[in-house]
Amino acid sequence: MSDTARTGLDDDTRPLVALLDDEPEIRRMLVDALEEAGFRIMAFGRAREFEAALKRTTPDVCLVDLGLPDRDGLALVHRLALESGAAIIIISGRAQVQDRVMGLELGADDYIIKPFDPAEVVARIRARLRRPRQDHGRARIARFAGWTADFDRYMLIDHQGREVPFSHAEGEVLRLFLESPRRVISRAQMQESLGGAAGESFDRAMDVRISRLRTKLGEDPRNPRLIKTIYGAGYVFLGEVRWG
Repeated sequence: MSDTARTGLDDDTRPLVALLDDEPEIRRMLVDALEEAGFRIMAFGRAREFEAALKRTTPDVCLVDLGLPDRDGLALVHRLALESGAAIIIISGRAQVQDRVMGLELGADDYIIKPFDPAEVVARIRARLRRPRQDHGRARIARFAGWTADFDRYMLIDHQGREVPFSHAEGEVLRLFLESPRRVISRAQMQESLGGAAGESFDRAMDVRISRLRTKLGEDPRNPRLIKTIYGAGYVFLGEVRWG
C-alpha cells in the first residue's frame, strides 16, 4: 500500500497533515501515530510528489524533513511559509543551533530534532492547531498605518496596493499585536497566547518573527514606529487598528 493511500480523505472534518520525509521507517511511524491520534495524513518520500499534492489540497500542518534527496529542505520550508498558509513543523537530524535558527528565520513554526518520540510530534501538532480553531469567526482583515493585513491570504498590502506576503508564524504574532494595540505584551503573554515551550528557543523564535514583520512593514530597526520593544517588559504596537 502506498503512503498516499493511507490518508483517510473520506473524512473531511479531521485536520490534514502533510508529511515529507525520505526515510520509510519514520514515515510509517508517524503515519501510524497521527492516524491513531485522529488526523488525516498524506505521506511522501520525495519533494516533487509532496509539492504536486499541495497544488490540489491545503493541509493544516506540514511536517518537513530538511535532508531531502531531490530538494533543498530549507528552501522548501521558506516557500511553504510564504505560500501555503499551513503551520510548518521541521523534523530534522540537524541539531545545531544555527540550523534551528535558520529554520525559524525562514518561516517554520516549530523545529523537532530526530530522534523523537511520535507522541511529542502529535502534541506539537495539536498545539499548533489549537489557535487556528480559536480563530473561527474572528475578523480576517485589519487596517493600520496605511497597511491592510489580509489573514485569509497571508498578505500585507500597502497604501499603493503593493503586496507583501507573511508566513503563518508571522501572522500569529501580527494578529496578537493588532488585537491588543497600545498595550504592552510580555514574553510570558506571548508564550501563553501562541504556545510553545518557554525558554531560549521560544524567545529566539519571537525575535525572528518580530524582526521579519518590522522589515516587511518598512520599519527602521533602530527606531521602529509601530512595533516597539519595551526593554525588560515586552513589546507594544503603537498603530491605530480598524478591523473588518
